[in-house]
Amino acid sequence: ITGVSVGGLPDGIVDTDMLASSAVTEAKLATDPQQGLAKAWINFDGTSASIGSGRDSFNVDTVTDNGTGNYTVTFTNNMPNANYAVVISSNISGSNSNAAYERIDSQATSNFVIKTIHTGAFNDVSIICAAVFGD
Repeated sequence: ITGVSVGGLPDGIVDTDMLASSAVTEAKLATDPQQGLAKAWINFDGTSASIGSGRDSFNVDTVTDNGTGNYTVTFTNNMPNANYAVVISSNISGSNSNAAYERIDSQATSNFVIKTIHTGAFNDVSIICAAVFGD
């Protein structure tokens, strides 16, 4: 093959604008219709006085503690619509009889609200994980 240099480009130049336009960013993942990819996720401690952005997260700006067992998760980059799915799990120490469950109380393009319930009442739990899937 002639006329093709290292990197496969005829002039051998890799343009940073070309790389940047192809880069996968949080903003693109939150808005591009890539079905099957998590558009946001978080792992946080619901018992902490300062939740912030959690232990680790992707496309989550902050978690606000609205009261016992009540949290608002705000996206860094909004979802294109509110028709996304949120999958939540939690852990509360103790035996299976101490299991907690979660529910989505509301969801908007910019955030969603998680409520955790244990023994019939709202409770803070130490591990809450959520993943968001949608367009």
